[in-house]
Amino acid sequence: MQNNKNLLNGWVDSYTDELLSRAVYKISDIENAKDIVQETFLAAAKNISTFKQKSNPKTWLFSILNNKISDYYRKKYRQDTKVNIDISTFFAESGDWINEKQPQNWQNNKKNLLDDLAFIEILNFCLENLPDKFNSVIKMKYYSEKNPEDICQELEISPTNMWQIMHRAKLKLRECIEKGWFKNN
Repeated sequence: MQNNKNLLNGWVDSYTDELLSRAVYKISDIENAKDIVQETFLAAAKNISTFKQKSNPKTWLFSILNNKISDYYRKKYRQDTKVNIDISTFFAESGDWINEKQPQNWQNNKKNLLDDLAFIEILNFCLENLPDKFNSVIKMKYYSEKNPEDICQELEISPTNMWQIMHRAKLKLRECIEKGWFKNN
């Protein structure tokens, strides 16, 4: 028992910063990231007897962290969100913008917007102000780089529902970015 406590204390000392960094990267919220890291260590403490020490403890802890992050997005997704937007007027069946509906400045912009810190600030603001369901799907797809099948499985939604949420999220992001960025540039 004492040996497990010492082992866990060593892991907390060794891996907290890396786990927190990864959690912040994946969910973009420092307070929730701290909670998720704490939940990771609580789960590790509860299940330390199952850790056979045949693998690196860091690998085991990151596996727990990833599950906790999935739980976080699953919980956020299940919160009610009501948005009534006809997305077919903005996006084709393939998920791409309809040419005449795409923001004008996006096609003519010579520099890469992701290199512009002011644009990144607007984008992050817009992402954080998406409804939770939209935010969850977008971050799982683009930040966590999960494939659509995994997103559907983790959020317990159909592929059609996931793509519809993705379209609606893109529409809301477009609206927000146009107001915050293209109107000022």
